Amino acid sequence: MLSALDKYVIIHQRTFMIAENVKKILRELPPGVELEAAAKGHTPEEIEEAIRAGIKIIGENYLQEASEAKEKISLPAKWHFIGHLQKNKVKKVVQIFDMIETIDSYDLAIEVNKRAKNIGKIMPVLIEINSGKEPQKAGIMPEETIDLIKKIGPLKNIKILGLMTMGPWLDNPEELRPYFALTRRLFEEITALNIPNVEMRYLSMGMSDSYHIAIEEGANLIRIGTKIFGPRKR
Repeated sequence: MLSALDKYVIIHQRTFMIAENVKKILRELPPGVELEAAAKGHTPEEIEEAIRAGIKIIGENYLQEASEAKEKISLPAKWHFIGHLQKNKVKKVVQIFDMIETIDSYDLAIEVNKRAKNIGKIMPVLIEINSGKEPQKAGIMPEETIDLIKKIGPLKNIKILGLMTMGPWLDNPEELRPYFALTRRLFEEITALNIPNVEMRYLSMGMSDSYHIAIEEGANLIRIGTKIFGPRKR
């Protein structure tokens, strides 16, 4: 059994590691690229340390986890929902998050718009692109994206601010380049269309193993978990 001193030392080492990781990544990012800490499975204390070190955006996959963390964290940050969004969770997600990065259908957008209207909020969202065209994965197919955005655009309480993609799970991050490039070309095409109520501000691509390639392909928002917090404990 660990003594109180041992536990203190472990916690201190971990918080120091998180702070150093955040500072290192922030130093190497090009101007205009924002860092989002993907906090799934990490404690409020760890998230707070990341914020203290310079993180301004927290990405959470799970509503319950985010809700509990937000109650315990007093430091200011933007909270983005980056998990698969079920309709029965939309009401609460709209209440506690500052952005939803995983809109991939008109029905889901309608529900978000309705719940946002009920509380007098305009909900910023990104459209999730299934850049690998994988049937088992969430996200709109690239060739269907423009039509979806044109349908969502007129909704008064939802604001499209860009695109997000995960890409397939591949052993070699370099192999993700064509999927990031495809999403960037789509981003540029949509930007050129000047669709009303659509502001193409964010291209969210890249994680711990692939963010360098994502940035080279145009990402200006990267979602980093393991390289900040280390491996998840739960």
